[in-house]
Amino acid sequence: MKVFICLGFLLCLYLSAEAKVYTKCELLRIFKETGLAGYDGHSAANWICLAYYESRYNTAAVNNNGPSRDYGIFQINSKWWCQDGKTAGAVDACHISCQSLLDDNIYNDIECAKRVVRDPNGISAWVAWRNHCKGKNLNEFISGC
Repeated sequence: MKVFICLGFLLCLYLSAEAKVYTKCELLRIFKETGLAGYDGHSAANWICLAYYESRYNTAAVNNNGPSRDYGIFQINSKWWCQDGKTAGAVDACHISCQSLLDDNIYNDIECAKRVVRDPNGISAWVAWRNHCKGKNLNEFISGC
């Protein structure tokens, strides 16, 4: 029994070590490097605002919405974009495991976000962007970087 408790504890340490809470300036650098800044006509400030209100820049964020879940820094949904093995009728349009969106490597998250924004709803697919970023002065999200 003690062995299982120790293994569980070590697994928790390992999983938490893989996640990261980015700063806005780290994200700005990565978004520029990957071409997300300006992608589909959306500035880096829009993407940083979106990530802030979706996950507070936390790659380990998971939100349970009932029949589906949102994963990672952009809160990619398991009904449409990623495969979590739990969501019935999942589409998996990004062809990615939802679990892979929870580590500190956000390059695959960015590729999936680019796929989401190419859909007819565009960046408006994210409720947090519509409610907190759309049409707002977003200079605070890139200032000081």
